[in-house]
Amino acid sequence: MNARSWWLMISVGLGILLNPLNSSMVSVAIPNLQNVFQLDFTRVSWIIFSFYIASAVAQPVMGKASDLFGRRKIFLTGLIVAFFASMAAPLSPNLGWLIGFRIVQSVGTSMMVGVGMAIIRMSITKNQATALSVLSIFLSGAAAIGPFIGGILIHLWDWPAIFFINIPFAVAGFLLAWRTIPKDEPPASVTRGMSFRKWLHLIDASGILLFTVGLVALLVGLLSVKSSGPITVGNGIVGLTGLILLLAFIRHELKTASPFIPLRTFAKYPAMTWVNVEFMLANALYYSLFFGIPSYLQTVRHVSEFHTGILMLCLGVCSLAASPLAGRWIDKSGPRPALFLSAILMTFGSVWLVTLNPTSPVISVCLALAAFGISNGLNNVGMQAALFQSSPKEIIGVASGLFNTSRYLGTILSSLLIGTVMGGNFSFEGFRTLGIILTVIALSLVFMSRRRR
Repeated sequence: MNARSWWLMISVGLGILLNPLNSSMVSVAIPNLQNVFQLDFTRVSWIIFSFYIASAVAQPVMGKASDLFGRRKIFLTGLIVAFFASMAAPLSPNLGWLIGFRIVQSVGTSMMVGVGMAIIRMSITKNQATALSVLSIFLSGAAAIGPFIGGILIHLWDWPAIFFINIPFAVAGFLLAWRTIPKDEPPASVTRGMSFRKWLHLIDASGILLFTVGLVALLVGLLSVKSSGPITVGNGIVGLTGLILLLAFIRHELKTASPFIPLRTFAKYPAMTWVNVEFMLANALYYSLFFGIPSYLQTVRHVSEFHTGILMLCLGVCSLAASPLAGRWIDKSGPRPALFLSAILMTFGSVWLVTLNPTSPVISVCLALAAFGISNGLNNVGMQAALFQSSPKEIIGVASGLFNTSRYLGTILSSLLIGTVMGGNFSFEGFRTLGIILTVIALSLVFMSRRRR
């Protein structure tokens, strides 16, 4: 590849890393934000919920929007939105404003992830595999070292620093992207001259609204089980309303011509459906530990943000180291052995969490982190290979979109699990209960991987 191609990859990489970086850095900041805003764990956990719900909705929508408005315009706009959201978030007077800016930040960073991949595919015609592997390093590397960077930043400059750190990336990414990303071609004939109303129909705005409002309402109802003791009539009505809206969403998606989430595809290809179910459960496991361990270390063990970030680096390093080894293994033996080992390691890590007590050596947490890190590296490559095996070539684009949706549903499920188990305050008893639940989920993944052909 020539120098221009490398600069293009760097400019796109600086944009797409902002989404995983901001989703992972916050894991170390949760206890700190609880103290700042004087709120319980369940309320503060909406900082996590809001980011993932917004990403789950925004990424597929922005993929469609790029066809209408152009990939370059969407990418540059995303950098601008992320810049202003990162500037404004530290000025939030309360948690509500902070969550609002996190949603805006999530939308801005989501504008770059899927669009960035498409820019590389369209602009670099030779050595595309190398180019995409470089971008995957930006994505996985940012997620892996996010807690480490967050721990250092909070230790040195307090929680606003995890937002200010985005500013140099956004500025550098914008300047490079402006110079290196090719100008957009005229819109395709399908979208040329399309009215705003027709575009809303194209992206399935009704389905997006039903999904978002229904999911948020259901989460509010479920979280009220622990956060406020007995379920009040109001919370019960909110939760029931959310469930009804999600059922209406399913009915709508089955009938509309351009669904936000093509549910009929799941029914048509059951093998692909099971891959997505496994991927969702695996991500629920991984991110429950990802967000649970930092709170355990800081709240139960009173470890500083700085040292928490260093310990969490074990998770990221093991995940990054396992990924290339998993690729070679899966090329030779297929995804089944790797996914089986991944499930075994998750089971070991979950059981190890249950054996911990308030006086266990802090370094022993690294065993669970290493087990989950290696399993995550195996799982990411193995599940992607299993998806390709189970999905017909003619729907691989749709399958990949559903695959990413499963990832986000898993992360949302992990946040719900932690918030429900912990209730208002993070405690050691709740952490042990979480370990037991994760063990059950891990054992179900062992069973699923053994049944895989």
